[in-house]
Amino acid sequence: MDIILTGDRPTGKLHLGHYVGSLKQRVKLQNEGNFDKMYVMIADAQGLTDNFDNPKKIKDNIIEVALDYLSVGIDPSKVTIFIQSQISELTELTFYYMNLVTVSRLSRNPTVKNEIKQKEYEKSIPVGFFCYPISQAADITLFKANIVPVGDDQLPMIEQTNEIVNSFNRIYGDTLVNAKAILPNNEQAKRLPGLDGKAKMSKSLGNCIYLSDTSDEVYKKVMSMYTDPNHIKVEDKGSVKGNMVFTYLDVFSNDELIRKYSKYNSLEEMKKHYKKGGLGDVVIKKVLYNILEEILEPIREKRKYYEDNIDKVYDILKDGTRKAREEANKTIKEVRKALMIDYFS
Repeated sequence: MDIILTGDRPTGKLHLGHYVGSLKQRVKLQNEGNFDKMYVMIADAQGLTDNFDNPKKIKDNIIEVALDYLSVGIDPSKVTIFIQSQISELTELTFYYMNLVTVSRLSRNPTVKNEIKQKEYEKSIPVGFFCYPISQAADITLFKANIVPVGDDQLPMIEQTNEIVNSFNRIYGDTLVNAKAILPNNEQAKRLPGLDGKAKMSKSLGNCIYLSDTSDEVYKKVMSMYTDPNHIKVEDKGSVKGNMVFTYLDVFSNDELIRKYSKYNSLEEMKKHYKKGGLGDVVIKKVLYNILEEILEPIREKRKYYEDNIDKVYDILKDGTRKAREEANKTIKEVRKALMIDYFS
């Protein structure tokens, strides 16, 4: 049985990094239908691990993330969208898993190490945040998901999940299933950099284009993108490497779109001209803007429909959470039995 689980922390609206890194892949998987069940989780409990002093931020963004999901084409008739905190079995399973993971192992998790450094936690790291790989393992295994679409920065999380699964099964008997990560096909999309050239597009760094941005906002952001600092005059030779406009064109364009919005037959032809000199940054930025608008405009229209029918969104979340809770209850009963704590069954 193939079961897919994926999700996002509701710490802000979703952006293009989420779109190419996971959302686009989710819609593709959903529409191909080569699975038995698919769950999409709004990870609000995980969001509280580093926003514990600002719960309103999490609460307000649950609906924003749900709107982003629906606007990119995630279909509640094909997948189950649910809210993490409303599944108490996840908290219970996380607690059991804590006995199977050492502090030193968590400390070596590259994803956790990077985020601790980025957030400048050092010794002041909250225990909840430090332990979120364990929580993530509970998210995946409670629904017996064996397919998890992720960005490459989340691969250490899948590795740790499988370590927990193998430890549990070895000690308590064959109960849980291993998970396999599915990465975006486009190499650049695996880790879309920020508009400023920093390693990752991030809400906290303020270097992203949101799926809900207006056309004017997208234009301003594209026009401010980091290019080649030595390409000052149009006639100057330009560098494509590290130039965010070309990095984004690599991810979002194809030859058909390049021909539609420029005088070039391919992106390679455009790059060649830029390297030789005689092609200005404003021109290439306008090409990128038009291509992004072709992607974002249908998303905006769909989002507007759901914003005008917000009750439907709440109903989708309530119904999905109810369905997820039913499945969660089945697995937690198996886990309790394996742990020999199903005393009153």
